[in-house]
Amino acid sequence: MLEDLVRKNRSYRRFHQDVAMDLETLRELVNLARLSASVANRQPLKYILSCDPDTNARIFSHTRWAGYLKDWPGPAEGERPAAYIVILGDTEIRQSFGCDHGIAAQSIMLGATERGLGGCIIGAVDHDGLRRALDIPDRYEILLVLALGKPKERVIIEEVGPDGDIRYYRDADGVHHVPKRSLDELILREYGG
Repeated sequence: MLEDLVRKNRSYRRFHQDVAMDLETLRELVNLARLSASVANRQPLKYILSCDPDTNARIFSHTRWAGYLKDWPGPAEGERPAAYIVILGDTEIRQSFGCDHGIAAQSIMLGATERGLGGCIIGAVDHDGLRRALDIPDRYEILLVLALGKPKERVIIEEVGPDGDIRYYRDADGVHHVPKRSLDELILREYGG
């Protein structure tokens, strides 16, 4: 059921780095993005795929992880992603990318989840550094970096408490907690029977 897939599709930030991924799996995930909706069907997104440890290390050094976890610098060696998909916008096709990259990222992440994998959509990226590290031509805008692998952590969805705090956190056992607002809080109005 789709709801089960969405519930399992969490932002994982620690992985079994030694569980390799292959380019064919990454290509299959990007194919899900290719088949997804695109504003005016312009299809301006391009992708860089990496399951190469050296390239992964270069990408990792330009990503920022878990802003709410102030004392955590990101996954340690051995817990880093086994693969990355960098989503780019081709400015020769379109100057702005609307929500295309969000739709593509969600399609990729749901596909990864369906395969027993997990990931994290990273928007906090050193764009200039990543551009240099991967020799990305200027015509491509770096939009998102998707970190992928076999999750090494447990993530729990819970209701936002009475204090209204929505910040995710880790407990003493390393379990990652993600507070979610209630459905009734999100729906402003309802019309109909």
